[in-house]
Amino acid sequence: MTSTLAVALLVVATSVGGIGAENVNPHAQILEDFEARIREYTKLRQQAEAGLPALFHTGQTGAGAGARGGMGIRLKYSNPMFLDDVAADFPEMPIILAHPSFPWQEEALSVATHKPNVYIDLSGWSPRYFPKILVQYANSILRHKVMFGSDWPVCLLAGTYKDVKQLTEDYVRDLPGRDRNNIFGLNAARFYGLRSSA
Repeated sequence: MTSTLAVALLVVATSVGGIGAENVNPHAQILEDFEARIREYTKLRQQAEAGLPALFHTGQTGAGAGARGGMGIRLKYSNPMFLDDVAADFPEMPIILAHPSFPWQEEALSVATHKPNVYIDLSGWSPRYFPKILVQYANSILRHKVMFGSDWPVCLLAGTYKDVKQLTEDYVRDLPGRDRNNIFGLNAARFYGLRSSA
């Protein structure tokens, strides 16, 4: 079993089994209300104490795009800099910043380089639109903290899982082998505390 498949199965198993990672859409789960923020922080505290990771969607979303009023979605809450507080308050909780964080890619890179518990995944965007600075960091100071993500099942709107993975492989083809291996499994294995066969 490949590392990527093992991680995918872990995510599915934990979410189906009721012990899964928190999946937060800040742009849709508006937490302006103080009590709502306290409830969310209580949930995150419990998650951190259980040693479970959290995945936060960052950057622009396709949800609501082009719809009247953007379906009420407020993009400002998807700025990854807001998650710097979460990473500082819960340093033991592994955090994934999902998706290239357009238009806040540099903020995402800043949080991931500063906080050891924060990783970045490459899901949700066609690799041809990855910001150059993201690829530069994936090949240098964040080589151990950037990982492939398919955005399944949403990626199936654009093609098969195999197509999405192939696009990403083609895009990172020029990176050194160790960096490609990190992106396609080793970093995810580290993040989830899995042993890797590579």
